[in-house]
Amino acid sequence: MTETRDELTPANLRGLFLLESLDEDQLAWIGEHADVVDFPAGEDVCREGDPARCFWVLCRGEISLLRLSRGDQVEISRSTTPGTYGGSTEAFVPGAEQTYKHTLHACTDVTLLALPAADWSEKLREWFPMAMHLVAGLFVGMQRSSTAIGERERLLALGSLSAGLTHELNNPAAAAIRATESLRDRVAGMRHKLAMLASGKLDGAVVAQLVELQEEAVLGVATAPELTAMQTSDAEDELGDWLDEREVGGAWDLAAVLVAGGLDAEWLGKVERTVPDGTLGAAVRWIAYAVETETLMGEITDATVRIGTLVNAARQYSQLDRAPFQPADLRVLLKSTLTMLSRKLEGITLEKDFDPELPQVPCYPAELNQVWTNIVDNAVSAMAGSGTLTVRTRREGGTAVVEIGDTGPGIPDDVRPRIFEPFFTTKDVGEGTGLGLDISYRIVVAKHHGDIRVHTSPAGTTFEIRLPLG
Repeated sequence: MTETRDELTPANLRGLFLLESLDEDQLAWIGEHADVVDFPAGEDVCREGDPARCFWVLCRGEISLLRLSRGDQVEISRSTTPGTYGGSTEAFVPGAEQTYKHTLHACTDVTLLALPAADWSEKLREWFPMAMHLVAGLFVGMQRSSTAIGERERLLALGSLSAGLTHELNNPAAAAIRATESLRDRVAGMRHKLAMLASGKLDGAVVAQLVELQEEAVLGVATAPELTAMQTSDAEDELGDWLDEREVGGAWDLAAVLVAGGLDAEWLGKVERTVPDGTLGAAVRWIAYAVETETLMGEITDATVRIGTLVNAARQYSQLDRAPFQPADLRVLLKSTLTMLSRKLEGITLEKDFDPELPQVPCYPAELNQVWTNIVDNAVSAMAGSGTLTVRTRREGGTAVVEIGDTGPGIPDDVRPRIFEPFFTTKDVGEGTGLGLDISYRIVVAKHHGDIRVHTSPAGTTFEIRLPLG
């Protein structure tokens, strides 16, 4: 860096577009207080995070504005226009943290005007008091609004997900409770019937054969064929008639249980041939208890597996037990998000097409789950409760691509350019904050160096999220 002190004339300063509307006295003040500084190509004029001591105005050359993202510098803009400015751009805000919010980098040899931040901010408030009040109020107000509404957005999303998860957990939990209560009754009944069978009417050999038949019936429950409603009705009628002819009490209730376990009249014939006269009813009921017990235990297993799946999905979604940045399987993240949002997807057809060969992506998994949540939530709103949601993954060279599409009415042409703007929303007042896509864009583009593309038509909208694989 080389530094020279020039008394810049008002005429020279007026050639910078930023200063062209100032009067002679104001330009003279800048000429007296400013330094003209030269930087060679490749050098940083100021660095993000350093104390904000100067307000910089480009006179000649090319500069770029950079921001840090995950330890890397991302170029935000580049300019050769004299009057382009940077550095201490927030010095006029009362109580603002006086650090550079970006890095200015000399792409070529450059000459810049350097104004001391403290003196410059004081003069701005003196020259433009009302404008500075408005700008400061707008800046601080936007910061506070963004923080408050962003927090509320996250809380509302968390509340919605919690309600959905509670609803999803309640169903298998209630099923497990009901099955456990029924199981207790069936086990008690089975003990009672066994006592009746072994009360002296059956010898040991017959009881042993009956136990073998019971085990055969229990094993058959897991492989029982799936029957249509008509086939089930016909099978129950046939078995009910068979039991009724043999004067077995509660024949039709028993028939429903036995058919569900895959048993028919031919199989019950083996029981009839095994037990002595007068004990067929007790023997069949004992076997029915065993079949129903196995069925209930299957229901309990299904319910508890479902609960475990939901808990695992919640853990995958929140990523609370995992490192903030790590390689992750996008298919697992998407599945956990869809599971968490399953209540919102009621009435919507879900189509998934996940590339099984897609490698893991280095990312912040919890934040990507927030991206999927925001986009899926918007898709559900666009379809108004009915339609098709399509979620795909694929690989294109060194990029992982996630597509989330809906069959809604599409995004109007006048709205599409603004969808990623903060606080912009097409929802009714109070229905949306306009931060969902803004947050998603910043997570994908700024934090993951990826890209979000939107394809829309009257037939629907597809968001294409592209993430680097390395």
